Amino acid sequence: MAKSVRMADIAQRLGISVVSVSKGLSGKEGVSDEMRAKILATAQELGYEMPVKAEASAQRSINIGILVADRHFYESAFYSSLYRSLLNHCAPLGYNCILEIVPAESEQNCIMPTLLVNRKVDALIFMGELHRRYISTVLQYGLPFMFLDFYDDTIAGDSVLSDNTSGGYQMTEHLLSTGRRRIGFVGSVCATSSIMDRYLGYCRALLMAGIEPRPDWRLEDRDSDGRLIQTRLPEDMPEAFVCNCDEVAFNLVELLHRNGYEVPRDVAVTGYDDYRFSTICRPQLTSYRIDVDGMAGAVVSQLRRKLNGKSPLAPTTIVPGAFVRRDST
Repeated sequence: MAKSVRMADIAQRLGISVVSVSKGLSGKEGVSDEMRAKILATAQELGYEMPVKAEASAQRSINIGILVADRHFYESAFYSSLYRSLLNHCAPLGYNCILEIVPAESEQNCIMPTLLVNRKVDALIFMGELHRRYISTVLQYGLPFMFLDFYDDTIAGDSVLSDNTSGGYQMTEHLLSTGRRRIGFVGSVCATSSIMDRYLGYCRALLMAGIEPRPDWRLEDRDSDGRLIQTRLPEDMPEAFVCNCDEVAFNLVELLHRNGYEVPRDVAVTGYDDYRFSTICRPQLTSYRIDVDGMAGAVVSQLRRKLNGKSPLAPTTIVPGAFVRRDST
């Protein structure tokens, strides 16, 4: 069965934006008569089928596909919050968000998402890190895309990120300011670019204070598939831990309590994200608050520029967060 032709196919053939194609097909202002003629001719050549009602076609919303690994979406309340913010920023623009959660098997075997196979979307947002080979395969479809909450140095893609290095630095600097110098880090640094950058911020703060980071105080929190695992406490315990996210910090506090440590009297703990786990934890977590709404707004704005045939304002957009002190330190 032949695949249906989308506006994005016409746009790609002519090297123009999907919005321009929509205007050309619907008779709206915003494109020249010459370009409108090219759009109509290309649509006919490719076999694009106009709906019976031209008005419905003119008002067709742009569909944004959002891909997220199931290990991120189901284990992290942060990503569900980020998705809601994406919905809020897309709705006023007439953009429909189509979320597809990518199972581990599909990710590992490069089984393409249904929204791509069925040609349902005009652009993509990768929300959270996915395997590099999977991303590369998806990008062969040639759709405009953005990375959200991660980046990949080997793929030429535009990203919107939290200020991870600064956040890791601020959490560690705060612990140093309380007089603690024996500070560990909880997070599998090779699991995601965000964890790596938060660890680099931690290392920078320690080195600036004349302290060498100890390898035995860098604790793993994920398995080889990126799923959370139970952290093991070191034999020689530090005075504090910087955790790569609030959920990991919450789990660490529970583990410390089970092993007879009192937080923060015996061991201080910081998180990162400042969402949900930071306030249900006892004691509540000192954390780095990510500007979720700011990140969602930035990625939608950048993607809108691409859909309109413009380049992003910057290849990487870093959205600052805020330090929040609570009782865990």
